[in-house]
Amino acid sequence: MQLLDDEKIKILKEKARDIRISVIKMLAEAKSGHTAGSLGMADVSALLYFHALKHDPKNPAWEERDRLILSNGHICPVMYAAMAHSGYFPTEELMTLRKFGSRLQGHPHREFLPMVETSSGPLGEGLSQTVGMALALRMDQKENHVYCLMGDGELDEGQIWEAAMQAGKEKLGKLIGIIDRNNIQIDGTTDQVMPLEPLKTKWEAFGWHAVEVDGHDFQALNNAIEEAKSVTDKPSVIIAKTVSGKCVLEIECDYRWHGKAPTKEEAERFIKMLKNA
Repeated sequence: MQLLDDEKIKILKEKARDIRISVIKMLAEAKSGHTAGSLGMADVSALLYFHALKHDPKNPAWEERDRLILSNGHICPVMYAAMAHSGYFPTEELMTLRKFGSRLQGHPHREFLPMVETSSGPLGEGLSQTVGMALALRMDQKENHVYCLMGDGELDEGQIWEAAMQAGKEKLGKLIGIIDRNNIQIDGTTDQVMPLEPLKTKWEAFGWHAVEVDGHDFQALNNAIEEAKSVTDKPSVIIAKTVSGKCVLEIECDYRWHGKAPTKEEAERFIKMLKNA
């Protein structure tokens, strides 16, 4: 079990802050992109890249690495920022987001950026890809864990539930899903667009081990991941309750920031907030 002490939590908080600042800078430079979910998943991303994941930035193709699939590919700014800060590529490259010829497109593209596991864009496909990877690794008698990050609005897609059924049937104990439960999507709140509750019960009905957790509490998140790793006879899903736009108070929980980038002036104000948070 990988425990967290107070010093490690302090480091993770600093990494999450740096990731958020980079997200704001790159989105402002690009003048487009998805702010709310990227800020909301910074803590989860910091925990994964700087503690929980088995990976090697100097050897991205390391055979024993854990796999991390970003199904809700539109929040790739937070993935790019976490990867850059953990050493996969220079942080300066983040400023090329969405620019012509950049490796950092508006949705991850494995052909351009080989250190990401899959290309993503159309919502709902990532869990199916994750199931395939988990099955392949089991056939190869590998012990790697496979993680799939999903948005809660993405759960409106039927393919998610087809993949959930398959994972439950196959008892894929090395598969861990993490849902960004921020209660917003592009057209409004999830309750308005397509109510999801009782969400935990639904996943359990599909044969999954499910746990709900504060998506900004590093200790609770780490405990949930360690619990998921200990469950070997079924896949696990962590429903991470997050705040969209986290740490930028004026945009928190505002669905209108789902796919909106800050202006230069807003970015300066937001970064000041983040530095003082």
